[in-house]
Parts: sequence; structure tokens; C-alpha cells
Amino acid sequence: MRSFLVLLLLMLPTIQAHSQPVDPGQVVLLHGLARTSRSMARLEKYLSARGYRVVNIDYPSRKHRIAELAEMVRQEVVARTRSGEKIHFITHSMGGIILRTIQQNDPLPNLGRVVMLSPPNQGSEVVDALGNLSLFRFINGPAGREIGTDEQSVPRQLGKIDFELGVITGDRSINWINSLLIPGKDDGKVSIENAKIKGMSDFRVVHVSHPFIMKDEKVMNECLYFLQKGFFSTKTEGRF
Repeated sequence: MRSFLVLLLLMLPTIQAHSQPVDPGQVVLLHGLARTSRSMARLEKYLSARGYRVVNIDYPSRKHRIAELAEMVRQEVVARTRSGEKIHFITHSMGGIILRTIQQNDPLPNLGRVVMLSPPNQGSEVVDALGNLSLFRFINGPAGREIGTDEQSVPRQLGKIDFELGVITGDRSINWINSLLIPGKDDGKVSIENAKIKGMSDFRVVHVSHPFIMKDEKVMNECLYFLQKGFFSTKTEGRF
């Protein structure tokens, strides 16, 4: 009996170590154009409940050009995350272009896995058609006019990606006027084809519209899966 108690005491630190919850790490959320961090609140709550240390960044998307926004966001990321530890990202819409701009101009050395939701990686035809209208400029600011599909647009000028990236985009639109301007299937803002980018690790299309994709439960589950595994739960397309 005494030997058993001694053995139990020797094993106790190991048992306690195994009982401690595993820290999955830190993840930054970046909202899209003309939105705020509140649009990512449901995703923030979802990830926090699963142990992630979430940094939900708010940035003035309507007031500056993309390059300026990227500088602001990078400073915020560095100030609010742990240095030397991998930083994962989940971005919505133009938030993905902000991250790509950061990685081209002043890369984060500890960037981890990234999920982009409805990113205009090849630009949006909506900007091509409406970008010069006064109302468009008022609503979307200078950054909004930089995400068209022409070769001089910011998305088309950005280089190749060199990080693990999963892209989820939608094929449901609640804005039929915008969809008339977009060739092929779209989510009301970005076509399926223009969400893709060469070098992405995985790609998925869901039946969700652009403004609500980050709030969809299945999408949130897929984001979590990618952060953990580096691919979505069911691979639909290989590496591009």
C-alpha cells in the first residue's frame, strides 16, 4: 500500500500537467470595408469559447487608402499580440487585402494560418462600375475605389502569398443590382472566381451572402478547422 502511495505521488505532477487545458493560441480578426469590429463579434465569441485569445481590431476603413490602413492595422496587431508567438488571422472582405498589403510592405514574421472570408483577391466588378459615383465614394471612402479589377488596383498589384491560406466565399446574393454587374456566381460583392488566389491551400463555396458570411455557424466551424488543421473539413479544391 505504501509503495502504491509513493508511486501515485510521483505521478501527480504528470497527471496535473495533462489536465491543464491546451492554449490554442492567438487569432486576429479584421473586418471589411465600411464595417466595424462589431461585425466580427459573433466570430470573436465563438473562438474565445474554444480557448483562443482573440484580438478583434477596429480600423477606420472609410477614411484612408489601403496602404495607410495596413500601417495602422499592423501597429495595432503588434501592440496587442504576443511577440514570438504565431498569429493567426480571420479576415472579411477588404480585411484580406489589408493583410496581404501588410505582408508585402512590412511582413509580420510570426504570421500563422489565415482564413479569408469573401476576399476580393482579384478585385470586384462592382467597384469598376460604381466607383466613380459620389454616393459610392461617400459610403466607401478612398480604399473602396482601390479594389477594382483593373491591373492598377491594389489587389492586382499585390504579390504572391507565402502563408497558409484558406478562402471561403459565398454564392448567395441579397443585392441583385450588384449581382447584375458581376459575371458568374457571386455573393453580392465578389465573384467566386475573384475570391480565389494562386497559392491558397484550400477553397470552399458556401450558400451565404457577403455581409453575413462571418456570422454563419458552418463557416465559423470551417474557420476553426482550418486554424487547427491547415485545411477545411472537406477538401473541395486543391492548391492553386
